Amino acid sequence: MVPKLRTPNERSCELCDRSEVWNEAEGTWRVADGDDGPVVGSLHCIHEWDINGSFMPFGDRRDAAEG
Repeated sequence: MVPKLRTPNERSCELCDRSEVWNEAEGTWRVADGDDGPVVGSLHCIHEWDINGSFMPFGDRRDAAEG
């Protein structure tokens, strides 16, 4: 069986709290809506996304650790 490649569907910046979700229809990341509107963070931030070495791109969701 060939392992299926998983990709993250949400991410947030560890520095400014910008939050984004993957838009499959457009094939790009979009700002996520929060309780008070879009979570845009800082316009001047060089984003440090929370997707790191603990994200496992291969395997099923039961044995994958989200980073």
